[in-house]
Amino acid sequence: MTKELNFSSVVRLNIGGKKFCTTVDTLTQREPDSMLAAMFSGRHTVCEDPEKGYVFVDRDGKHFRHILNWLRDGVVPTLTDAEYSELMREAEYYQLLDLSFVDFSFACLKNVFFSRANLQCAKFRDVDAEGSIFHNATLRECEFTGANLRGALLAGANLQSANLQDACLVDCSFCGADLRSAHLQTADLTNANLEGANLEGANLKGAKLNNANLKGANLQRAYLRQVNLQNTHLENTRLDGANLLGAIR
Repeated sequence: MTKELNFSSVVRLNIGGKKFCTTVDTLTQREPDSMLAAMFSGRHTVCEDPEKGYVFVDRDGKHFRHILNWLRDGVVPTLTDAEYSELMREAEYYQLLDLSFVDFSFACLKNVFFSRANLQCAKFRDVDAEGSIFHNATLRECEFTGANLRGALLAGANLQSANLQDACLVDCSFCGADLRSAHLQTADLTNANLEGANLEGANLKGAKLNNANLKGANLQRAYLRQVNLQNTHLENTRLDGANLLGAIR
């Protein structure tokens, strides 16, 4: 059985055995590029169970109410770190990864998967995001002040003008990341891998760079006054125009 839908249509969904009721408007307006928006945009034929009237989606329905609440009003729930990881996996499946301007401050986000998500201007102030994955994520102008990102994967991430002051970035991978004009004052980058990263114009005043890998990184016009660069790997690093007054090399 198929039916044509309009934006005010009521939609009944069966997500892995859990039943939900919403509208086409909810499923299509906030995230127009999502899988759910595509399903109910009217461009595709939607098949229902002719007896029960539900559209079946073969996913675990445990967190789908959070997906719906996000689509309705942009609210991110307070969850445990394990539940955040589960929710982000579901968000990736439904292609709902626009989390720009969301405030995650003070949350526990250990080992959460944010790969390729749009997190522009999101707030991660004082979060515990140890081991989380931000690979190729958009993190422009994000706030990570005081955050624990120990061991996090941020390779290829766009962190232009992000605020990482006082953050724990020990053992983080920033390979190929865009950190232009980022604020890294007093951040702990011990053992961090910044190979090939673009740190042009970044402020690293007081940052700890012990044993950090900056091979091939761009530090043009970066602020490195009084930074201890001993035991830092600087092969092929571009330092022209950098402020190195008082830096120890």
